[in-house]
Amino acid sequence: MLKKIILSNIFIYPIKSLSGISLQSSQITGKGLKYDRRWMLVDENNKYITQRTFPEMSLLNVEVTGKGLLVFHKLKSEDSILIPFQQSGNTITVKVWSDECKAKEASNEINEWFSEKLKIKCKLVFMPDDTERIVDKKYVKEKKLTSFSDGYPFLIIGQSSLDLLNTKLETPVSINRFRPNFVFTGGEPHVEDTWGNFKIGSSYFQVVKPCARCVITTVNQESGIKGKEPLATLSKYRSVNNKVLFGQNLICKEGNFVKVGDTLEVM
Repeated sequence: MLKKIILSNIFIYPIKSLSGISLQSSQITGKGLKYDRRWMLVDENNKYITQRTFPEMSLLNVEVTGKGLLVFHKLKSEDSILIPFQQSGNTITVKVWSDECKAKEASNEINEWFSEKLKIKCKLVFMPDDTERIVDKKYVKEKKLTSFSDGYPFLIIGQSSLDLLNTKLETPVSINRFRPNFVFTGGEPHVEDTWGNFKIGSSYFQVVKPCARCVITTVNQESGIKGKEPLATLSKYRSVNNKVLFGQNLICKEGNFVKVGDTLEVM
């Protein structure tokens, strides 16, 4: 008898490259999960910044409150700032990889707080509902949107894929190294590589392409210290055309809600 495949974790990352939030359920929007990567830090050239260059970004925790996002330092929780859901600052053009799109600047107070924490001149921006950032039409023919994600609105990884990796490592790593939106239990390691269309509960998803992994996976999310693993080990058995692949990027075909415990059904 085939083991049931069950959604075991849901994660969102309201501010790109800062710590994620584990949820029991989430609303699906036209740009991804609600609040997911709708905020982003940019440098003086309005270009996105991430843990690739600033691993200490992992030390900033985010909570969703009734008034906005509460951001605080993992090692000094009293050091915090509240970010309102809607920003009223100037509209500017920001860069995410090769894309350019419109975003709203946060207040000077918020920008100074982040600049002080990261020791770099930076500012926080918010993606309004009317900003359209279209996913790569090379892989998705229809018009699908995403937020400030690297490229696609959703990412899924099987728990068994992580478990297999951890059998090969001296020190096991947590799923937070890979920043998925969805984690599931059941199925063989990397079974997600074989999927096309599938359901989570009553919501329909389509696998777009494998996720090529970068040095963010080598950043310890609790200490902000960068190492060599798990990328070094993954490169030995998950490398295709010089890219390390782990997890699958998705789009949502239809649906508006997911919850932990939902059954996954491959179509």
